[in-house]
Amino acid sequence: MTKLSDKTIWITGASSGIGEQLTYQLASKGNRLILSARREAELERVKSNCPESAQKNIHVLPLDLSDLDSLDNAAAKALKIHGNIDVLVNNGGISQRSLVSETSFEVDQRLINVNFLSAVKLTKLVLPSMIQKNGGHILVTSSLTGKFGTPFRSSYAASKHALHGFFEALNAEVWDKNIYTTIFCGGYIKTDISINAVTGDGSAQNKMDANQAKGKTAASAAAIMIKAVERNKREVYFGGKEVMGVYLKRLFPGLLAKMLRKMKINEQK
Repeated sequence: MTKLSDKTIWITGASSGIGEQLTYQLASKGNRLILSARREAELERVKSNCPESAQKNIHVLPLDLSDLDSLDNAAAKALKIHGNIDVLVNNGGISQRSLVSETSFEVDQRLINVNFLSAVKLTKLVLPSMIQKNGGHILVTSSLTGKFGTPFRSSYAASKHALHGFFEALNAEVWDKNIYTTIFCGGYIKTDISINAVTGDGSAQNKMDANQAKGKTAASAAAIMIKAVERNKREVYFGGKEVMGVYLKRLFPGLLAKMLRKMKINEQK
């Protein structure tokens, strides 16, 4: 077990939701944090909410995950701040609420770029330094939708499925270098992800799904993620009864398929 204290941790998607809660909990453990997201003002708000004694160890680094070309420069800056990255948290992402037949290909591309390719590129940019220092950890925020596809989430599910394939392969390649990966698969968690979810034309849904409003707290999700990293868990599932979908997919895939056909858009993550 490796305690997450006195570590240099880079968190994407740190301006709200799970990323914000990870910031508070990791700051309280005496870590050096780099916070990234598009909205610099919100990152500064999150930083200011941390204990004053911790703020000197928190650096704000604005970042747009959809701009893949900008990630090289961002990673170079992140690596210079404290000299290394002990833990990379690929948490930033967007969700989707639209039928395949009504979703533009540009929206599909955006989901893949933000949710998958940005995580791949940031990982590739940080990985050499982890290999050089013979240690590191990469935490990835996936979804239960990364284990089984659901209606109205086609490219969102695809982007999350892709994360599993990539980071499972990476895990097998670098375990002997003391580098670990953890994939967090969340169910209904009460964040703004459904409010900000893109529709078929790329516009935001601008409302919270009913089940999401009743979901687990982002703070509880963050706590589980931290424990999973400390215990070097490869994959962890979090949520309510929706977690059963993972096991139904494995044991009774036909039954799960029938259940998913009957689901409504506001019943899903």
